[in-house]
Amino acid sequence: MAEQFSNFHTHTCLCDGKDRPEDLVQEALRLGCPALGFSGHAYAPYDGDYCMSPAGTEEYKTEIRRLQEKYAGQIRIYLGIEQDFYSPASTEGYDYVIGSVHYLYKDGEYLPVDASRAAQEQAVQQHYGGDWYAFTEDYFDTLTRVYEKTRCRVVGHFDLVTKFNEADALFSTDHPRYRRAVLRALDTLCAAPVVFEINTGAISRGYRTEPYPARWILEELRRRGIKRILSSDCHSRENLLFGFEEYAPWLD
Repeated sequence: MAEQFSNFHTHTCLCDGKDRPEDLVQEALRLGCPALGFSGHAYAPYDGDYCMSPAGTEEYKTEIRRLQEKYAGQIRIYLGIEQDFYSPASTEGYDYVIGSVHYLYKDGEYLPVDASRAAQEQAVQQHYGGDWYAFTEDYFDTLTRVYEKTRCRVVGHFDLVTKFNEADALFSTDHPRYRRAVLRALDTLCAAPVVFEINTGAISRGYRTEPYPARWILEELRRRGIKRILSSDCHSRENLLFGFEEYAPWLD
């Protein structure tokens, strides 16, 4: 039943989402959610399309705090932030932080990990000599340091680098170099006080047929006794709890 679920990876029109924060609160109430966590994209000067500006960040914080007061007693509302690894923005004053890697820094440039397949392919060709495993190694090496850098409570979409790799269209996720990079990141992050999300966002947007992270990675997290939570990474209210009932068994 939907009323057993809450979502803590939620984007609004104040960053790259579609709906007003209060619209999402109303949807959460309609669904019977006990809690709702907002996680706007933190300011990053290299990202003008998705993140909040410094002024927009203050507007975001003010609005979510207002909603916390307005809906007190009806639903628990949390003020979170999705902090990109290279974001210079402060994480002080938030209820929780999602740590993510949306960009890599290579050859003096910020390279988007998940903006588009074309951008990803261009980055690999121009900055990694066409070596997809060098690209994925750089991604996971950066992700390895995301807790150290952001002090996040949640590790966001762990294998985001596979967004455009449905059915291994670009590289093999069975390749030893890829698997070693994943396990190195897990070795470090699993020693930190973090939880990992089972993120359904790429399914709702038509990029993937299963959540992040891949099943074999979830099995590794389960083997290590690491906590997982469901996240929709929603950018519109109709996807607030997308796939939660279907993928709830993956938490076991």
